[in-house]
Amino acid sequence: MTNVRDEVAARMATIRERIARAAVRGGRSPEEVVLVGASKRQPPERLRAAWEAGLRVFGENIVQEAEAHREIVQEAEWHLIGPLQSNKAARAVELFTTVHSVDRLKIARHLDRHARERGITLDCFLEVNVGDEESKAGFTPHGFGEQVAPIAELANLRVLGLMAIPPLPENPEDSRPWFVALRQLSERLAERPEWRDWPGKLSMGMSADYEVAIEEGATHVRIGTDLFGARAS
Repeated sequence: MTNVRDEVAARMATIRERIARAAVRGGRSPEEVVLVGASKRQPPERLRAAWEAGLRVFGENIVQEAEAHREIVQEAEWHLIGPLQSNKAARAVELFTTVHSVDRLKIARHLDRHARERGITLDCFLEVNVGDEESKAGFTPHGFGEQVAPIAELANLRVLGLMAIPPLPENPEDSRPWFVALRQLSERLAERPEWRDWPGKLSMGMSADYEVAIEEGATHVRIGTDLFGARAS
């Protein structure tokens, strides 16, 4: 029977191969794509197996769970990929090198203040609700440049790019228009004077559609089930 280490290693190898093929189809190098292992509700042995298989960036949805998971793989780079409450901002700055889910001006200001107090610069992505879904957080695409302009003035936040979670697709191709929309939004933001030297990174694509996301320019893909297996209930 296949053990956890071998299973996760095999999953990792398959994902790396699929990332490489998708990058080539998009005219890019596979090294341009960061694999973020979405480790929400995963048991310790699967986290350790992923680390041993070469995963170096782990993504957590919940601050409290990240505290426990960091003890399991202390050497890893930890990203917050889930929603953040204002009262957890200080702890998030301590735990994570990058926050993918800056979804409103208020949270950006909280993170900036706590980063300043710690004497660091925090990397982040601005989350966009590309599908205008009521159930999801994020800045709206309409008037986006004006909404996020004040964030450009926050000295202790380094905005790397944009992040989105599109509507759940029935098949991977359903997500393509949303990924294109996010990329185009990033390109328009780069034209604004307050965002000169815009890095233009794109955190988009999960287990169901990450190959399409890479074809459309994703620099960070957040993969959970395909890498770790089904989550614990």
